[in-house]
Amino acid sequence: MDEVATQVGAFAPLVMNAVKALVVLVLGWTVAGMIAGVVRRRINATPQIDPTLGNFVASLVKWAILAMVLVAVLGIFGIEATSIVAILGAASLAIGLALQGTLSDLAAGVMLVVFRPYKLGQYVDIGGTAGTVKDLNLFTTEMVTPDNVQIIVPNGQAWGSVITNYSAHDTRRVDLVFGIDYGDSADAAMQIILDEAKTDKRIHSDPEPWVRVTNLGDSSVDLTARLWCDAGDYWDVKFELTKAVKEAFDAKGVSIPYPHSVEIHKQA
Repeated sequence: MDEVATQVGAFAPLVMNAVKALVVLVLGWTVAGMIAGVVRRRINATPQIDPTLGNFVASLVKWAILAMVLVAVLGIFGIEATSIVAILGAASLAIGLALQGTLSDLAAGVMLVVFRPYKLGQYVDIGGTAGTVKDLNLFTTEMVTPDNVQIIVPNGQAWGSVITNYSAHDTRRVDLVFGIDYGDSADAAMQIILDEAKTDKRIHSDPEPWVRVTNLGDSSVDLTARLWCDAGDYWDVKFELTKAVKEAFDAKGVSIPYPHSVEIHKQA
């Protein structure tokens, strides 16, 4: 019995240390999240500072606090901070090789915040993946597609890919192509398109709407319209003007031909 009591007594400090470490870890994680939230709100409340920077700094603060919590947890088990530094120094090469992808994402995250090729709320295409930017933290960029699918892109891949930012400018050009029959008047059809464009208040008058004959196809004469609008109105203008022009063509007898072939017989 004395031997069992001795063994239990030997494990008691270890159990107590484990409980203390768990408490410190939970509290540290909670406090880190709370402080990061306060930092994010304070920075985002300043109109002069972009929200992208607020999210990034909050993420940086959270991970810095968690690093200090980890040191405190190891200290509970008797591992001093100087020993931790020595161990990390000796294992720096191995850690660097093991975490090279993560460190690359961290470095890329800093570059994304400094150069800001995209910001929160902008619609972008990163290496062929398109969506609205919802978050940019130390390691990843979070996007949401138009059909509400979450996409997580490592910052290293984002920084190393071609980035197309559809929201970078306040205005966008809408290009529409309409095909009419060869027997119809191109001038009349172009005037119909211009009239419909002028009735839409979302379409800018400067630059003025532009309509030209751009192609003589196998079955149709193609007319291209180039119109400018606010970036937020792009898709509504594109869809609604297409419908309006089609209905105006129908009302004024302009044909939109189906693809067809003409067979010609030659006598010897």
